[in-house]
Amino acid sequence: TGEFLPPEALKEMKANLIKFLPFKYLAKELTSQAEILKKVLRDNQEHFPVVFSQASHCLELVCGVEVKEVDPREHIYMMVPNLGLTCDVMLSSGQSMPKAGLLVLILSLIMQNGDRAPEEKVWGALSRLGVCVGSVHCVFGEPRTLLTHVWVQEGYLEYQQVPYSYPARYEFLWGPRAYAETSKREVMAFLLRIKERASRAFPPLSAEAAREEDEAA
Repeated sequence: TGEFLPPEALKEMKANLIKFLPFKYLAKELTSQAEILKKVLRDNQEHFPVVFSQASHCLELVCGVEVKEVDPREHIYMMVPNLGLTCDVMLSSGQSMPKAGLLVLILSLIMQNGDRAPEEKVWGALSRLGVCVGSVHCVFGEPRTLLTHVWVQEGYLEYQQVPYSYPARYEFLWGPRAYAETSKREVMAFLLRIKERASRAFPPLSAEAAREEDEAA
């Protein structure tokens, strides 16, 4: 049996790996299990499978970047973008981490809320992914600026006051550029793909946890 580690230690390893992998992506470098164990997991070999699968899933979900094993014998990995939104293409020269995964999540939230998502629902969903308003994220910077300024100016999102709301409340809608570059069908296909990969990567939820998740959804 492997050495027991408290949940906080595993959580910290996952967070460190989520920070490490984007640097390799930006540097256009491959990485390996050996490098990850040495630099990130401090030789906790027995915890590699679960930490690696969870970090990879998070990276794909939030950034739209898939971690692929290119050499199964030596366990060497590379990261490739798996979404075609040009918000990532434009940023490639500026050494910025892909954000298309996050954009797709927000577009899907808008769809699930009748094509207009209250901003408090959006911030609530993002905070569960560790992306919190007011704190600078290692990949996205300050999320309010990204969502209400950058993506609004680029035409991916619309951010407007809810009609007749007092005090004023705000909501997000799809912007014209989102409609031009993707579709509701493609957004749902991406999310289904992520969900399938996650169900393969993670052990089944207990009945109670599954029920809680259904109630939350």
